Amino acid sequence: MPIRPETEMEGPAGSGTSLPAKRGSSDELNVYDDARTYYTAEDRHRLHRAGPRTRTYSQNSLVRQLDRLGLHEPYRRGSHDESTIPHNRRFLIQVEPTLHSLQMQEDTDRNMQITIEDAGPKVLSLRTAASNGHNRFDIRGTYMLSNLLQELSLAKEYGRKQIILDEARLNENPVNRLSRMIRDHFWEGLTRRIDASSIEIAARDPKDWTDDPRPRIYVPRGAPEQHEYYKKLAEEKPEIRLDVQLLPEKITPDVVRDMNAKPGLLAVDMEEVTDPKTGKKTLRGRPFVVPGGRFNELYGWDSYMESLGLLVHDKVDLAKSMVLNFCFCIKHYGKILNATRSYYLLRSQPPFLTDMALRVYDKIKHEPGAVEFLRTAILAAIKEYHSVWVAEPRLDPVTGLSRYRPEGLGVPPETEAGHFVHILEPYVKKHGVSFDEFVDAYNNGRIKEPELDDYFMHDRAVRESGHDTTYRFEGVCADLATIDLNALLFKYETDIARTIRNVFGDKLVVPAEYCVGPNMPAANHVETSAIWDRRAKRRKLAIDKYLWNEAEGMYFDYDTAKRERCTYESATTFWALWAGCASPKQAAAMVTKALPKLEAFGGLLSGTKESRGEIGLERPNRQWDYPYGWAPQQMLAWTGLYRYSFTEEAERLAYKWLFMITKAFVDFNGVVVEKYDVTRPIDPHRVDAEYGNQGLDFKGVAKEGFGWVNASYVYGLQIVNAHMRRALGTLTPYETFVKALEENQTKALAELV
Repeated sequence: MPIRPETEMEGPAGSGTSLPAKRGSSDELNVYDDARTYYTAEDRHRLHRAGPRTRTYSQNSLVRQLDRLGLHEPYRRGSHDESTIPHNRRFLIQVEPTLHSLQMQEDTDRNMQITIEDAGPKVLSLRTAASNGHNRFDIRGTYMLSNLLQELSLAKEYGRKQIILDEARLNENPVNRLSRMIRDHFWEGLTRRIDASSIEIAARDPKDWTDDPRPRIYVPRGAPEQHEYYKKLAEEKPEIRLDVQLLPEKITPDVVRDMNAKPGLLAVDMEEVTDPKTGKKTLRGRPFVVPGGRFNELYGWDSYMESLGLLVHDKVDLAKSMVLNFCFCIKHYGKILNATRSYYLLRSQPPFLTDMALRVYDKIKHEPGAVEFLRTAILAAIKEYHSVWVAEPRLDPVTGLSRYRPEGLGVPPETEAGHFVHILEPYVKKHGVSFDEFVDAYNNGRIKEPELDDYFMHDRAVRESGHDTTYRFEGVCADLATIDLNALLFKYETDIARTIRNVFGDKLVVPAEYCVGPNMPAANHVETSAIWDRRAKRRKLAIDKYLWNEAEGMYFDYDTAKRERCTYESATTFWALWAGCASPKQAAAMVTKALPKLEAFGGLLSGTKESRGEIGLERPNRQWDYPYGWAPQQMLAWTGLYRYSFTEEAERLAYKWLFMITKAFVDFNGVVVEKYDVTRPIDPHRVDAEYGNQGLDFKGVAKEGFGWVNASYVYGLQIVNAHMRRALGTLTPYETFVKALEENQTKALAELV
């Protein structure tokens, strides 16, 4: 992570300046250190005298003396004895009493947060450290008070009874504060590794629906060292009841269905290390970042989106580790999984491996082993491409385009209890059995219901698409050649061609273990860039023929069953720009025609209101429809627009998204959530759709945010210009920002005349 030099500190909020740090005593410590460093540094929280004084009151004795005399405490809003400029002011705080007073006064809805919805006076007086607690200064407004609540919560967590708190941590520029929280806290809070240190919790599934929930891990046959490691761990710690299972050689729908009686975690990559305690060789899990705090398994496209933020923060090793975990999944499970739980074994996710690997390689190409790292990733992508995306059942042989269409049998077991009750009840009545009896008979093929088979085929496809759920896909997803998937595969084809040509001298030998799929040549054959270039050209022709609508200036999905183009207007049309499969003319048409339909107050909508249709009690809202916006849609659109030189549009969309997140962060106690209602200026994190909104359930201080939103924030700050970043720090809405720019330009022109 970047280290802020000790000789600099941020200026006042929104100033965009740096000020020299005052040397001596605790000033040598960085005001903006991470919480662990800040609250465990003893010297920082020792009271240093500002100079000679004729008399000194301790905080407690002063209060007691005034109480005895029946007098009011001396009070001044500003302390004349503060020897430093305002942003260096410090407060002497007794942690628990102040936290209690703050909550009782300001947290009027008692949710351990201070937001714009709380009805407190929004002002609290704190004792200044430079006056040895004699004088006070007012902390005002939701943002500073919520930051105070967060800082006191962290101080209490680190066991501090009394602290000296820098005012700069309370009025910190919100863009800087959120970026710092993501860098220093959120990534750490979302990082997991699967090994002895975590297996008891990670291998226990919160969704376990069986009568005997217990930690369970499935190890592939190709990783015997892991099987031995976990078996030994289970023997050494019988109290955790770890169930270690060896996966069958061949994974089929029947096998996965039968495993549902014993759901478990799937092993991911491990590295050999030396145990510092014993000096012996052992295994350690490669770390990865999960989407939200309640998850412990590796997720598919979430990991790619998170890697964009990790790389901005120079956490290259973590992003590299996630690529290696993906390569392990492809090697042993045949695909990058939706997530690494046993019931996801047949289900993939939107494929981003080549771009992810190339971004990591670009950061490490000067290091030993970098080329071999890239070779492993590209070979894994080639295997995944042939065995998953251009093979049955996902390939549509007529168009040559691909679909989300995972295999599977029966009812997806990982959903919430009652999720499919309304779908299954008519069939339960039809067969005259109990609900559980019907599900068991249907899952095991004793009852045949072709219509139900179709329903669950499409339901599994929606989950594989990552867009679960949306009316765009309901009841049709497995038949759709989507613009998102085919744009991603075009990117695979062009990335692989370019890498073979530029890194491997246009010759890449493919070993036997990667030669999987109906169209793969013999083991150890040589791949050149030419065939991948041809594949990309063929796919572009098919995308233009079946998915592009010239009149609408937008890409649409294609229904391979009905042989017709769909009409749902989706933000995934911009994935074509990210992948580079649009012509300049098509890109210009999208900016002119599609963008106005999909742009809202807070950035890009997932889809248009017209496409979603009317909603009501019988037709509830879906989370990937209007009016919601998601981080992946934003990031891919910004990158795509930049790729085609639509810089102004990319900056505008990024600003709107970042402003919405920053405003919610300031108004609602540091909240960062999974998705946002991009039509709402006030409380966009309030989402009225299924699955709730991850990232809301914290007390006091947010510890994780949400993975791809964290990434979108730091990635978006690379998109906007310096003027925009400063305006974000002052919470300037986009329209106000543009108006101010125009006025400045008019004034500048007038001065030239």
